[in-house]
Amino acid sequence: MDQGVSQGLVIRQAGREDVPDVLCLIRELAEYERLSHLVTTDEAGLAEALFGAHPGAEVLLAHEDGALAGFAVYCHNFSTFLGRRGLWLEDLYVRPHCRRRGIGRALLVHLARLAVERGCGRFEWAALDWNTPAWDFYRALGATAMEEWTTFRVTGQALQQLARKS
Repeated sequence: MDQGVSQGLVIRQAGREDVPDVLCLIRELAEYERLSHLVTTDEAGLAEALFGAHPGAEVLLAHEDGALAGFAVYCHNFSTFLGRRGLWLEDLYVRPHCRRRGIGRALLVHLARLAVERGCGRFEWAALDWNTPAWDFYRALGATAMEEWTTFRVTGQALQQLARKS
C-alpha cells in the first residue's frame, strides 16, 4: 500500500454487479466537469458496454473502509510507432469527501502497474483545460502534457453524417 493511503483502501476490478455504482460515479464526474447534459447511458447500456460480448472498457473501483470512494475507467489503444498497445485512462474520479487521501494516486499507480504487466508502451489520458487541480496532480506524478496535440471528436449527428459520406 502506498504511503499516505488509508490502510482501508481496496482497489478492485468492477463486475456486472457494480454497474449501479459505476453509473452513479459517472454522473458525479459529469456534474463535476459541468457535463451532466452529455450523460445518456443507463444501467442496461453500461452493463452491455462493459460486460457484454465485446467489452469496450474496464473499470477499477476504489473503496475506502468499505465505502465507494472513486473509480477509473480505462481501455487499450495502439501506438503504430511503438508497435504496441497502450493504456488509455478515460475517466478518473474520486468523490469530493475522499480527496487528498491518496486514492487518485493509488488508482493511477495501480493502472501504471497494470500497463507494465500488460506490456503497454505508454499510459495516457486527457484533462480538461480548466481543471488546473488535475493538471497539477498529474504533473506531480511525473506526467507531461502533450501540448502539441489536440483531440478531435466526431459524435452525434456529425458522426452519422460522416458515416454516410462516399
